[in-house]
Amino acid sequence: MHDSVATLLSTLDLEPLEENLFRGRSPDIGWQRVFGGQVVAQALVAAQRSVEAGRPVHSLHGYFIRPGDPKRPIVYEVSRLRDGGSFSTRVVTAVQHGEAIFTLSASFQRAEEGLSHQVPMPAVPGPEDVPYKELNRLILSDAPESVKRYWQRPRPVEFRPVSLDHYLTDNKLPPHQNIWVRLVDDIGDDPHLNAAVLAYLSDMTLLDTSLFAHGLSVFDRRIQAASLDHAMWFHRPVRVSEWMLYTQDSPSSSGGRGLTRGSLFTPDGVLVASVAQEGLIRPRKQQPA
Repeated sequence: MHDSVATLLSTLDLEPLEENLFRGRSPDIGWQRVFGGQVVAQALVAAQRSVEAGRPVHSLHGYFIRPGDPKRPIVYEVSRLRDGGSFSTRVVTAVQHGEAIFTLSASFQRAEEGLSHQVPMPAVPGPEDVPYKELNRLILSDAPESVKRYWQRPRPVEFRPVSLDHYLTDNKLPPHQNIWVRLVDDIGDDPHLNAAVLAYLSDMTLLDTSLFAHGLSVFDRRIQAASLDHAMWFHRPVRVSEWMLYTQDSPSSSGGRGLTRGSLFTPDGVLVASVAQEGLIRPRKQQPA
């Protein structure tokens, strides 16, 4: 197993402190704040551990309240709001330095049959048809140093963007993108673990899409960018070790915030999850010369 995947799985394996109380830690990757997807995933794991078997998560809604400190552990407190005949509801509060940094509401449902439909997957080249090696070479040769560091860092998730125009130009572009994603190792079929990893990776690349229309990226020092909230709906079982198309669009930005929506499809076109996120995309004030 790749070291990056082992680190991710270890990060998601929370330490039980007491009933409904867990402790999570952050890997040392040189960031000044905890990655938002990690907090979402750890909070989901805490909620999952309080729910009976056979009830996978079907939706979650979270709010980022304060930046997380990667040098200190995060304590997750689970509130068991309801266990009904079909649904279980949990609220999780993530705490650091005595203050809440994130809250999560999650709903779990007993598996059942029902009506089924979905939107079609966009027609894009498959993951094997994307010239990702050439695209990586272009990024590493022409992109800013911050982008180079991001792409050179070993990661548990592999990305193969269908287009990298937004990394290689500051032109204003349509606010949408398609990216093939997968975990770089096989972690099996455990629905709870796959859902947690899916929540982790769903925060990657998403906020960036809201900046395309402005010729900017999350790496641009002219803006302050941060996730404000994160919502997910889990429609069908998923194996994150297999390729998924993450299609994203941003219908609006205003008031220093950008809204982005995402859909995750299997290669054969099955919609497995939907995502929505609003993020802070505030222009930094220019310092006087």
